[in-house]
Amino acid sequence: MTRKVHVAGVGMIPFTKPGKSENYNVMGETAARAALDDAGIDYSLVQQAYAGYVYGDSTAGQAAVYGLGLTGIPVINVNNNCATGSSALFLARQAVASGAVECALAVGFEQMKPGALKRVWDDRPAPMFRFDDLMTEIQGVHDAPRAAQMFGGAGLSHMEKYGTKPETFAKISVKARKHAANNPNAVFRDLLTEEQVLESPHIFGPLTRYQCCPPTCGAAAAVVCSEEFARKHGLAADVVIEAQALTTDTPSTFEDRDMMKVVGYDMTAAAAAQVYEAAGIGPEDVQVVELHDCFSANELITYEGLGLTPEGTAEKFILDGDNTYGGRVVTNPSGGLLSKGHPLGATGLAQCAELVWQLRGQAGKRQVEGARIGLQHNLGLGGACVVSIFKKVG
Repeated sequence: MTRKVHVAGVGMIPFTKPGKSENYNVMGETAARAALDDAGIDYSLVQQAYAGYVYGDSTAGQAAVYGLGLTGIPVINVNNNCATGSSALFLARQAVASGAVECALAVGFEQMKPGALKRVWDDRPAPMFRFDDLMTEIQGVHDAPRAAQMFGGAGLSHMEKYGTKPETFAKISVKARKHAANNPNAVFRDLLTEEQVLESPHIFGPLTRYQCCPPTCGAAAAVVCSEEFARKHGLAADVVIEAQALTTDTPSTFEDRDMMKVVGYDMTAAAAAQVYEAAGIGPEDVQVVELHDCFSANELITYEGLGLTPEGTAEKFILDGDNTYGGRVVTNPSGGLLSKGHPLGATGLAQCAELVWQLRGQAGKRQVEGARIGLQHNLGLGGACVVSIFKKVG
């Protein structure tokens, strides 16, 4: 049997540009301590810790949580590319749901360098070699950063299938800045116009510079626990993870020769279907979404992958304003990866924190009125996709 898993506490630190942050261990400890303080418990009550990061040496998780205390508990280091943070949360929730523990900590952090993502090891096959080879077969060789080619190619695929206009992708970046203006933890809070987005340097396909997420440093964390633990310690755990799914690639990623599928469209759709069924709801029941907008093109195709709008209708969804306040579902009220920033290991847990604040009614000027159900989508190429349903109880 599985038990309800409550989010007892969340925490994050303001995201920053590379070179302006504390070291990763300090960031991770600070975010974890904030989550513990939010929950109102001491680290000595945590029975397992899952630490997520992409760029770092082995046992970096221990280096971060040892600052909280030397309690001897299992500390598991997690790396699932850009889905790392929510993969750590998935494991922490699973430990509680299964009855293995009563309380677990998930923390994610990243200390990044300036510039586009690059390979670290050049003396062995890259984990993404299948994706790289297929991308080259589909769209040739280009000078743009690999990730921009991947997601820009997905944008081109959507344009070819449905006639989506370049300006529509730009509107997503405008929205991201507008939302981030109310988020003190976001890297970019200055507003942008559609013209500024479109006139920024071209990167690949429909993507310009302002449609690509920045390298970012930061950390975020969550404390999850059972209902019994929350009751015993008097915790105000009024948000539960109602359902969660972690998917990886299937044959369609490589066989269908569609760049949207190469970047995880089918992983997203499969994970979304699983959590809707498990939670007994549909996308129409969700009021607020934090989704993986590493590039504007991915936000657009993810609207459809998550079922927020039927396939081929993402452009209308955007033009009708259904992706923001006053529309059908508010997407990325935090500003998303495009404006809040994308410290890889921390992103999924920052999304979790935002949704918990939204469901508690603690999101300040970016509060989504009446939010009771939130959906989180965190994607990592290579590949992994985590989709979670958060629900306000009581």
